[in-house]
Amino acid sequence: MSRSHITRTHIARRPESPFRKRKFVIPAALGGALAVVEGALLWSPAGAADAAPAQRPRAAFTAVAVGDIAEQCTADDSGCEHPKTAAQVEKIAPSFVMTMGDNQYDDARLQDFERYYDTTWGAFKDKTRPVPGNHETYDPDGPLAGYKAYFGDVAYPEGKSYYSYDQGNWHFVALDSNSFDDDAQLDWLKADLAANDKKCVAAYWHHPLYSSGEHGNDPVGRPVWKLLDDAGAELVLNGHDHHYERFAPQDADGNADPQGIVEILAGTGGAHPYKIEEVQPNSEKQITDTFGVVKLNFGDDGFDWQLIGSDGQAADTSPSYMCH
Repeated sequence: MSRSHITRTHIARRPESPFRKRKFVIPAALGGALAVVEGALLWSPAGAADAAPAQRPRAAFTAVAVGDIAEQCTADDSGCEHPKTAAQVEKIAPSFVMTMGDNQYDDARLQDFERYYDTTWGAFKDKTRPVPGNHETYDPDGPLAGYKAYFGDVAYPEGKSYYSYDQGNWHFVALDSNSFDDDAQLDWLKADLAANDKKCVAAYWHHPLYSSGEHGNDPVGRPVWKLLDDAGAELVLNGHDHHYERFAPQDADGNADPQGIVEILAGTGGAHPYKIEEVQPNSEKQITDTFGVVKLNFGDDGFDWQLIGSDGQAADTSPSYMCH
């Protein structure tokens, strides 16, 4: 499962976008993060990432996010993890579910989706907003064939493997990192972000720009990150490496920036865990050998989250962040 569809090459920084939102600048030397709690603006210093504020922002809605989900096993196998992570989604009862690729192993054929994924995570299919991973490209019937056949129009609106949607005060962008070298997707993203009128923006795809795991950093996502940062986006969600990790706000070049993007990596949906290889700058937390889902609380002005393990316990709790 170590195959990667993406070739890692250096991608130059793109010029400044004309639709960049104005940001409040806070000296990077201060470290830490901004938070909105009950309408008040709070500052969380660096080093306090594990200390949740006494009061967290009210959630307008809750979503679940995770990648790397259904190995070829069922609940009859005690070592099968995707039934256990699905059970946590059922308890959380989110407004919707974001899957960050490698939804079904090994080759994401339709019959495997139906035999494995559908028996567990299929319970949330009507409110799942998926993106494909590299394993969805291995289908012998053609890249993304089983993925498209299983999820239907929600995964391929307007004939594209990427799309966007709104919930509350948030704009969500679901991208296909298997084709980040396709100018058509980048052009679509520029237009989508320019047309957005929501205050808060989150995006998700499979291959992370930054990761401390076995696959490591994948610079194919840098131009996309740059477009999102220029548009004032708050959050990026990824899978691919089979561990959990969260990063302090940073820019596309990996520089700490309190007004940058927060990255959550959660390849913890059920696939066998990977090791932490080299801890990256700005990485605040890394957890491996733990299966679970990210429970995201989205407020009108901010967000926070917890990693809910397959045992139902919070394995990590984030700081709170405000929208730019």
